[in-house]
Amino acid sequence: MSTHRVPSTTRRAQYSPDSDRRADAPSSPTAYSSESGRTYQLDRLIGKGGFGEVYLATPTPGPGIPTQVCVKISDRISGWLREAYFAELLAREKRALRVFDRFVEAEGNHVRYCLAMEYAEHGDLGAWLEREGAQSERFVRREIAAILGALDSLHRGHALHRDLTPFNVFVCEDQQLKLGDFGIATHQLNPRGVTADAFNVFHVPNEIAWGRVRRWQKRDDIYQIGLIAAMLLRGDITSPMRSKDVRGLPCSDHLKEVIHRCLGSRGKRYEAASELIAALKQRPQEAPLGRVKSLAGKRLSFTGFLERPRDEAIAAARNAGAIVQAKPGRGTDVLVRGRPNTLQIAGKDGGSKLIEVRRLAAQGVKVTVIGERQFWRLADTKSRRRAKKAPRN
Repeated sequence: MSTHRVPSTTRRAQYSPDSDRRADAPSSPTAYSSESGRTYQLDRLIGKGGFGEVYLATPTPGPGIPTQVCVKISDRISGWLREAYFAELLAREKRALRVFDRFVEAEGNHVRYCLAMEYAEHGDLGAWLEREGAQSERFVRREIAAILGALDSLHRGHALHRDLTPFNVFVCEDQQLKLGDFGIATHQLNPRGVTADAFNVFHVPNEIAWGRVRRWQKRDDIYQIGLIAAMLLRGDITSPMRSKDVRGLPCSDHLKEVIHRCLGSRGKRYEAASELIAALKQRPQEAPLGRVKSLAGKRLSFTGFLERPRDEAIAAARNAGAIVQAKPGRGTDVLVRGRPNTLQIAGKDGGSKLIEVRRLAAQGVKVTVIGERQFWRLADTKSRRRAKKAPRN
């Protein structure tokens, strides 16, 4: 069956400091800002794509602005307006690419919309990873938490970035990651989100790429952040990344669990940047084994390998009066834990059902985790009682 995908409006060439050697000469050597009175000498073309062109430029006069900046030139007013607006909104955020000047330049009947912005000396994240390769967990945690600070400012203002790809995250001085390119960022007036009408199909959740979901929400920005974290750990932006591939990432079980939740089921993702920041700061506590007096009337689920066949355990639970569920949810009372599966997402304590129990616990939903030995004791006791009550012939 064929699937319909919305064409990307943000397709672009990679922005790399080495690309200027392959670029053609600029059509115009200067750009003049009537707003600031500065003239920008367009030295070299360093990026080109659907957004327009980006030049490495030298501003004159120079006080109050770096000696080298990027001048982004576009023919489209809509993207220019958004970038200028959101750059102003995030002007105090250290991990948002700075915009120093915004102006419009007319050449006859042709109008150019220009932004003078911070020069990312190491290029975009895609080009940088191609040169540098995989990064350490320490670097990934630090830099993801830093750019989440800028994203949190957007989310608290009920705004969405919608284009957090490796081509829109830039590597600046001291190898600091910064968010840029707010050309399709927008405010959401409806809590259901905004129409998902512009995106890069390779960097969005499948449910949006395939058209099953048509509303972009904060949790979809979070999906893209999780994807960037995985790319940093792998040093690769070209290979597909699915939630089940998280188990192979070279990082701690805790970070695997965080990334898995970012990439996993839509309804279980972090709701906004603030939740993801908190998750990175605080490791979840392992759910201790509890105790229950009876299985009668309990909604129950199993995880891990049991000493007896799973079918036998399900039958014993039902004979004891329990209601067996395939996986835990908000109505679950008990989770029976067997031996861990070595293929679990995030180590022996990071199976998908245990992760879900921890997520529910954070929402105030209590699910009691019991060991297999306690389960069989309760189930066998109930069976013995029924056997004693059975009439004898």
